Amino acid sequence: MFHRRALFETIWQHTKMPEHTIITGPRQVGKTFLLKQIQSELERAHQAVVFLTCEDPTILNRLNKHPENVFNYLTLKDDQKTYVIIDEVQYLKDPSKFLKLLFDKYSGRLKVLASGSSAFYLDQKFTDSLSGRKRIFQMYGCSFSEALQLSDQQTLLGELKRVQENPVYLSGVEIQLKKAFSEYLVFGGYPAVVTAADISEKKIQLKELRSSFLKRDILEAGVKNEAKFYELVILLAAQTGNLVNKTELANTLRMADATVENYLLVLQKTFHLHLLRPFVGNVRKELTKMPKAFFHDNGLRNSFLNDFRSIDSRQDKGELLENYLFTALRNTHDLDEINFWRTADGNEVDFIIQNDDSSKSAFECKWRFQKSGASKYKKFAINYPEISLKIVCFDFEEPENWILKI
Repeated sequence: MFHRRALFETIWQHTKMPEHTIITGPRQVGKTFLLKQIQSELERAHQAVVFLTCEDPTILNRLNKHPENVFNYLTLKDDQKTYVIIDEVQYLKDPSKFLKLLFDKYSGRLKVLASGSSAFYLDQKFTDSLSGRKRIFQMYGCSFSEALQLSDQQTLLGELKRVQENPVYLSGVEIQLKKAFSEYLVFGGYPAVVTAADISEKKIQLKELRSSFLKRDILEAGVKNEAKFYELVILLAAQTGNLVNKTELANTLRMADATVENYLLVLQKTFHLHLLRPFVGNVRKELTKMPKAFFHDNGLRNSFLNDFRSIDSRQDKGELLENYLFTALRNTHDLDEINFWRTADGNEVDFIIQNDDSSKSAFECKWRFQKSGASKYKKFAINYPEISLKIVCFDFEEPENWILKI
């Protein structure tokens, strides 16, 4: 079975644009594989294309000496656009200067597609904004539908599409869908985990991913106290979806506030954590300072807690469901378009979304929802009648409330 990630079509369409195409995201989510697929598609279309990786010391050394050394590996033609794909571009000494020179001198004739695993390095080394010269695409682990495709569960994938296309459709294989979704909530969407042969292998893959994260992302980011950093991640994993009090974290870990700030930045720039900002509306007692913490992958989150129990035996299944909803919304919206709503007296709604048409919508996530509980959102409805609120849940009274509908 031939599989393509949802991002493939977006990237493929952007190959026609003159700007550099840059794919960022955590390690081992399939960026290199996607670029290889793009390369194959370009070759199939009889386009001139070369694939280079900056993990190769010889290639890295040559490209660092001068950007135009890229022409050691390809021939630039006057009558045909040439494509160069550069994997792990962040390892260049000055990727900003490299990309800027190639665009300014060869735009229209040379198209660059590049990947970078760490936004921390891309931000630091992209000293020039490259405004008008690049477009950045974020890539994360597999969505639930992509996970079904990658694991060759075509029947369930077809049913999931029917569920999502019809608001009142109730699948005849609901039990199987819930079972597959429950496994996804625990083990997440890293491709190597999704395709693992069994539960034991999934655990092994996640532990290796966790180790890789510590050894590469953390150390390369200059984190000096690995043990304290690890403790911070465990604390955040245990309070997924809750408010993050940075001062409280610093006191608990006996660390300086500035160190906690730095470690949180590293976690965000390496695409493992997102601090969701609050929605600022018109209610006077809304909290507007503390963010909420969400992980970009439930499986990696659970690996830090060393907790791979099945959903039925977990007390944090509500947190896992809310974290899943965050990742689902993140896949369809820019991160700065997603907020949460909370007041000082405890009224809250999980997610507020800024839509493309400038309207807003809200989502509240519950494992099991009873209609009688809707009254708790009355304050939100009164203050924001223009924002539609949708309740989504795992166990539902009516099919349109199923979380897999979104």
